[in-house]
Amino acid sequence: MTGLWRRALTLGIVLTIEGLIGCGVEAQPARLVKIGALTESWGPTPVIVGLRDGLRERGYREDEHFVIGVRFPQGNPGELPEAARDLVRHGVDIIIATGGGHEAKAAQMATNRIPIVFVGAGDPVGSGLVKSLARPGGNITGMADLEVELVAKRMEIFRELVPRLRRVLVVYDATNAEAVERLVVHRDAARRLGLTLVERPVRTEEEARAAITGVPKSEVDGMFEPRLLSLNIPGLMLEIAPQRGIPTMFSEAFFVERGGLASYSANTYELGRQAARLVDKILKGTKPADLPVELPTKFELVLNLKTAKALGLTIPQSFLLRADRLIP
Repeated sequence: MTGLWRRALTLGIVLTIEGLIGCGVEAQPARLVKIGALTESWGPTPVIVGLRDGLRERGYREDEHFVIGVRFPQGNPGELPEAARDLVRHGVDIIIATGGGHEAKAAQMATNRIPIVFVGAGDPVGSGLVKSLARPGGNITGMADLEVELVAKRMEIFRELVPRLRRVLVVYDATNAEAVERLVVHRDAARRLGLTLVERPVRTEEEARAAITGVPKSEVDGMFEPRLLSLNIPGLMLEIAPQRGIPTMFSEAFFVERGGLASYSANTYELGRQAARLVDKILKGTKPADLPVELPTKFELVLNLKTAKALGLTIPQSFLLRADRLIP
């Protein structure tokens, strides 16, 4: 565990129960309720920002009733289990697991007692996080993001944006079981759209960089982000693809705001806001097993106009009207 990573931890969201009667929380003995936030990312994500705002909307006052801190292993899923165990050792009362399924799995391995709220798992039933959406069971519930179901739609939008798109590069972490499993979904989507998936399995960040830098431009027409942050693959795509003039499709607007071409996904900020409702219910005494897993209510198509122009793409007016956000 690096020193930087240790310093990244603020003990989660700390909520003071005393004096929260005006916030709709029943009176309890004065104590601190500690919520540990766990993410594979490099820092606070839109989900965590949405969670904070959602709590404030429910009457919790930041710095008076809660503070939010984030523990993150900077894209290294191997450090998540130890991070989750450390949260348990610190005596947190709720764990917020954001991102894909790795965070929630790590939390589940660390405790069967502390309530867990996951935000962003693509297929929580298929991955074994919950028994069913209606009755999660155990000590876990959360927000699914329908990521698996959205792969085909995202690829279809990519083809519409890039008329010459025929061959799509997917660089994935071969040591990540979730990434390998999702290849089936990507292959099926590409086949149905008449596209060729150019697969590059890698095992280190150096290999990922070499794969993105070294693939001949004549062999690919675009890069498709596998969504998972391991080996910093999305970050490398963001860094290298513009230099090579290769269009990119991402799973989150975060990357489009920083130069990616486009994204289509559940709005992750809104997922965080929805998750705040689950946290509120748990604080009021509802067991996670009795809280159904919720699905996204808002999806977002985002396009970076500057990137499109640099790539020489002409975007149809009909597409511009469909986009939820245009990054100038």
